[in-house]
This record gives sequence, structure tokens and C-alpha cells, in this order.
Amino acid sequence: MTQQQGEMRVALIQADIQLGDPEANHQHMQSLLERAVEQYPDLGLAVLPEMWNTGYALEQIHELADPEGEYSRAWLSAFAKKHQISIVGGSIAEKRNNQIYNTMYAYDREGREVTRYDKLHLFRLMDEEKYLQPGAEPEIFELENGLTAGASICYDIRFPELARTLALNGAKALIVPAEWPKPRLHHWRTLLTARAIENQMYVIACNRVGLGGDTEFFGHSLIIDPWGEIVAEGGEGEEIVTGMIRPSLVDEVRGRIPVFEDRRPGLYFGEK
Repeated sequence: MTQQQGEMRVALIQADIQLGDPEANHQHMQSLLERAVEQYPDLGLAVLPEMWNTGYALEQIHELADPEGEYSRAWLSAFAKKHQISIVGGSIAEKRNNQIYNTMYAYDREGREVTRYDKLHLFRLMDEEKYLQPGAEPEIFELENGLTAGASICYDIRFPELARTLALNGAKALIVPAEWPKPRLHHWRTLLTARAIENQMYVIACNRVGLGGDTEFFGHSLIIDPWGEIVAEGGEGEEIVTGMIRPSLVDEVRGRIPVFEDRRPGLYFGEK
């Protein structure tokens, strides 16, 4: 497919993650990213899954977490600059002020860090609240081709208020690293599609595969356009999922159906 003006190729690094082995995971992500830039010379943005450096090895997370994210941040920045691509580095377990956060970083093609986002909503079914600290505020960041993106990590997508807040503040895409487990594939697809349709934005969601302890993850990473149409979807194995996005489509869709102009926030409890 020929790339059209204003389009950008996105690659979702749908990877298996070794529980509690940051060194192996760094090497594996390096290999997959190198494969992505080799296979797709026009690649504009790569997205990694959630907690890819450690997986959910929460009982050992204080020993495993990356202090201030220094190792992961330096590597992601250098890779982005070397290969002239933007990277949303999924999220990692980061140790900061002796606390652990589930943290997303994003880098532009010059290797500049453009966001650092701590997951706002902690998932009790995987004991996140027992080991991790919640984030304090939403994050919006700028990438190339006029793409203003909002950050969201896994469980965050069950909170439509967050996606709507990001959209109201200019986000044209919602980027979602995840470790979304079986058997809730229907929830995954439905929630991501709803966030795209109701906010008339791209949703770019990278889920992991494989086993993490007793939990199995199913992949099905997705790129969904502002109409809610699936641009690309992964299977249940490790792969690089790619698709083209066109940020200007967001403005076209919002112009066709003026949802944001037709909102009546004064009638929504507590909203102004």
C-alpha cells in the first residue's frame, strides 16, 4: 500500500514477556523493534505493551523495578533517535521515591521525551493497588503529523471519563499499552471501539501475549479509526501489528457528526 500524504504507519509490538526478567525483556523488545524498523522503512510510531520490563512479578517488584526508569528511558530515547521514529514505550515498573509506578514514556523521532504518565486506575484483580502507586494526572502529548495523543494504560479504558477528558483537551488518539488477560476479549474490543466512536478519535492499543504466572494473555492488539472501524488487529501470538492512520480524519469525522459541539455539560452531574 502506498503511503498517502498525512498518513503515518503505526506498529504495535505484540510481545510475550518473561515474568520477572528485565534483562531478557529488554533484549527481546530490542529485537522486535529492530525487526519492525527493518520490515517497515516507513514506520512512524511504535507502541510497546504494558509492564514489559517485569510483567506482573509484583511480589518482587521493588527489586525488579527500573530506578527512575533510567535504563529504559535511555534505551527508548536512543532507539527513537537512531531510527528516526516515535516510540510509546508501553509502560514499565518504575521505582521513584521508594514507590513503584506503572509508567508510560513517549519519545519523538529526535529522542526527546514527550510524556511520562503514571497509570491512574489500579487493577485490583491483579493486586496492583497492593504494590503500586496511582498516578496523579492525565497526560496529553504531541507526536508527528499533527497527532496529539492521550495516554491510557489497560484498566484505564474502563473509565470513559478519562478518554473524554483527553479528547476535550485536544487528543486525536488514545494510546493504550495493556496486559489484558483472557477471557475478556469481548470487553477489550468493545471498550476500545466505544472509546474511538464516542470520542471520534483513533485508538491504538498494544496488548501482550503469552503466560504471566497462571494468567494467559491473548494479544488482539488493535488500531481503530475515529468511525470505530478496525484498521488492524493482531492474533493471539507474538507479532508486529501494523496499520496506517491519518490524523486529519479525526477533524473530518468530528465535522460530520459534531458531538463535541452538541454536548450539554451543564446538565451532566458535577460537570461544567
